[in-house]
Formats: sequence, C-alpha cells, structure tokens
Amino acid sequence: MTPASPPSSPAASVLDLAPVLPVVVVSDAADAVPLARALVAGGLPAIEVTLRTPAALRAIRAIAREVPRAVVGAGTVITPEQVGACAAAGARFLVSPGWTRSLLEAMRGVGLPFLPGVSTASEVVALLERGVREMKFFPAQAAGGTGYLRSLAGPLPQARFCPTGGIGPTTAPEYLSLPNVGCVGGSWMVPADAVTAGDWTRIEQLARAAAGLRDAGGTCR
Repeated sequence: MTPASPPSSPAASVLDLAPVLPVVVVSDAADAVPLARALVAGGLPAIEVTLRTPAALRAIRAIAREVPRAVVGAGTVITPEQVGACAAAGARFLVSPGWTRSLLEAMRGVGLPFLPGVSTASEVVALLERGVREMKFFPAQAAGGTGYLRSLAGPLPQARFCPTGGIGPTTAPEYLSLPNVGCVGGSWMVPADAVTAGDWTRIEQLARAAAGLRDAGGTCR
C-alpha cells in the first residue's frame, strides 16, 4: 500500500507482515480484543476490520488501544468521511473495495497506508499513474483469480496485490506463489460460529495454519 509519503506502520508494507490478512466482521465490539489477540498469537498481526457493522469503529478503537502487537486497519472504506473516522479511531491502514478520485485523495490525505480496490488492468494503470503501487484485487475469484493476476504480472510488474474474495486455505497457496501477490485476504480463520462461541483457541489455531501457508508444501515463495 503506497501513500504519498512513507507508511507510518512499523513494516515497509502491510502486505509483507504475514501471508494472510484476516478480513474481520465484528458484530459485538466486546469480541474485538480477544479476537485480535488470538489472531496475533497465531501469527497474523495485520487485521482488517470491515465497516459492515455499527460496532466496527469501536472494535478498531479497542484493538488499537489494547492489542499493541496488532496492526489494525479498516476495510470496506467507501467514502471520504469514513476515512477520517477510521483514522481517528486508530486504524493504521485503510482498504477499499474500489476507488474514486475523491476517495483516493482522502486516503492519501490522512497519511495512512492504503489498499484501493481494483479488478481491471485499466484501474491498475490509473493507480500506477497516481503513484500507487499496492492494491487490493477484488473480488479475486470472480474477477479472474490467479490466471488474471498472472497475466498482469508481465506488463505491470510494478503493481503488487492483496487478492481478496472467495479465497480459502486450499486456494491461497496458488495466489501466494505469484510474484505480484504480497498476501491474500480472507475470513476462513475467523468463522462466525467460533466468534459467537468465544472459541479464541480455535481461531488462534486457524490463524497459525494460515500464517504457515506461504511455505505450505513448498508451493509458495
């Protein structure tokens, strides 16, 4: 994710923190901290909390305050107003399913790393023209999957992606083997029934398995 100035996160890029970026929907803000702790303990420090529920901003705020080892970000950011609210809540990166000029300007303006969503070569080129090199490829499976990303790597090698959408533990290694993929986004390590039951041990185990996918079977770089 490439803002106008160097990212404020401790790593060069959120794409490089772990092979999988958990995409989390938090319905009850009380679940946010134990959920984040389980993911971090399993080896997935970057966490995308989507703005799909009223509890999302409270969840981001709680994780930012109480789980210092987590790099919490906001996902499903679609308006400039949400950008400011997420930054104020303590989000350390932003993810959008797509982008417009006003949304891009707002994300760039707060100084946080961001991943604008793309699904076509023209969108990728338009972002490269604006100095953005790291992007979310969404919806990954529906938009062409690994075959499409492999085709983009030749003419647009400078673009890096976090493909998200329809990816699971069996398909993630193929994505991760591509030279233009930094990590994949997914939610399989945070199943709704485990969150509802407060089964943080199960989530930690699933996170640990996801964190090892880059080297699974020697298929990932």
